[in-house]
Amino acid sequence: MSFHRKLHETFIIDHPAEAGQLLESFEISEIIRLIESVPPNAIAVLLSSMNPAVAGETLGALPDELGIQVVRETSPGDAAGLLARLERDRRKAILRRLARPLAKEIRLFMEYPAESVGSLMDAGVFALPEDLTVEEAVTQVRVRAPKDLHDIYVIDRSRHLVGIFSVRDLLLLKPLDRLQSVMRRDVPTIHPMENREEIVDLFAGRRLVTIPVVDLDGRLLGVIKNEDIVKASQEDATADLQTMVGASKDERALSSMWFSVRKRLGWLQVNLVTAFLAATVVGMFESVIAQFTALAVLLPVVAGQSGNTGAQSLAVVMRGLALRDIRPAQWFRVVTKESGVALFNGLAVAATTCTAVYWWSSSAGLTMVIGISMVTSMCIAGLAGAVIPIILKSLNQDPAQSSSIILTTVTDVVGFFSFLGLATVFSHLLV
Repeated sequence: MSFHRKLHETFIIDHPAEAGQLLESFEISEIIRLIESVPPNAIAVLLSSMNPAVAGETLGALPDELGIQVVRETSPGDAAGLLARLERDRRKAILRRLARPLAKEIRLFMEYPAESVGSLMDAGVFALPEDLTVEEAVTQVRVRAPKDLHDIYVIDRSRHLVGIFSVRDLLLLKPLDRLQSVMRRDVPTIHPMENREEIVDLFAGRRLVTIPVVDLDGRLLGVIKNEDIVKASQEDATADLQTMVGASKDERALSSMWFSVRKRLGWLQVNLVTAFLAATVVGMFESVIAQFTALAVLLPVVAGQSGNTGAQSLAVVMRGLALRDIRPAQWFRVVTKESGVALFNGLAVAATTCTAVYWWSSSAGLTMVIGISMVTSMCIAGLAGAVIPIILKSLNQDPAQSSSIILTTVTDVVGFFSFLGLATVFSHLLV
């Protein structure tokens, strides 16, 4: 190996982010020649700092084994963005060689529901870094831009969308100006999980040719073209006609009555079973309730607060999963956060409850029981609200369909059992 080649590789290994910015103006063949002996983790950092179009081309040109190792070293979200730019067969071949959990996470970022904006998104959007000069940008457009390019999106080195300008604007600017100083910053955006109707309204209201699709952090994921929306709207009109007669696989507002009955009845029966389970728990403590009627009065308070706590946690996690702000692999972080929130809220609510119960009953024992029960049930409810949808998602089940039923069972059973169980244990203090 020549001294200069070794020097280049050392620089790439020690400063991969800076190397990526320098190499993105090179020919792809030259980039491959310089990085093919570099460790995969350094290549992953290098690609993440490059112009996305160049990074995608580079990944596609890497030798098969090295390309797979680089994907393994890349975050699932970034890997999905790179793989989306590859030919379908090449993308499938790489995903097949990855460990199943990692491949599943990457696919999660690449697959979107049929009615969502993401299902129409072109992930091969052409974007340029904001620190390029106009002259450098013109060179990139000539070499790598698609022929039908109209809008050029500008991103920072973390791939956050920061601006836009048209190809026509580019030709009228001074060659040495930086893109960040000449771009327009007012860019309408949309999230990939939004419904298609939202983007139809955007196109109609702003008379746009394209609209960028960004994640919750503002990172550019792709672009929606006006012609794709027109085509999708025509397809949706046909699908709506099928839906009206119940031909759709999933229930819609206009599905047939019996179709809806088949979709809902099973879960209603499950809900009935869980209601009997909660009633059984109450029945176990029938004698204690008969002896201390105050327990029956306060029982809905405990169950209601635990149910609300679980519902809050469930709503936050469900939204995170729906918008892909979180993934099942991040379950520990999510569960820890929601459990902590439930604990502090439980302590605060328990303090208020204890004050009210002591004022009402003048019983220190009853006050203690409901305070401990309130904290315990709310903590478990918060935990359950976070865990249930994540577990269902990891099992390829729809969390929206069954999470609330399972959560209601957990919160009712835990709330009833904790309150009545503690009342039984400390019954000598309830007088």
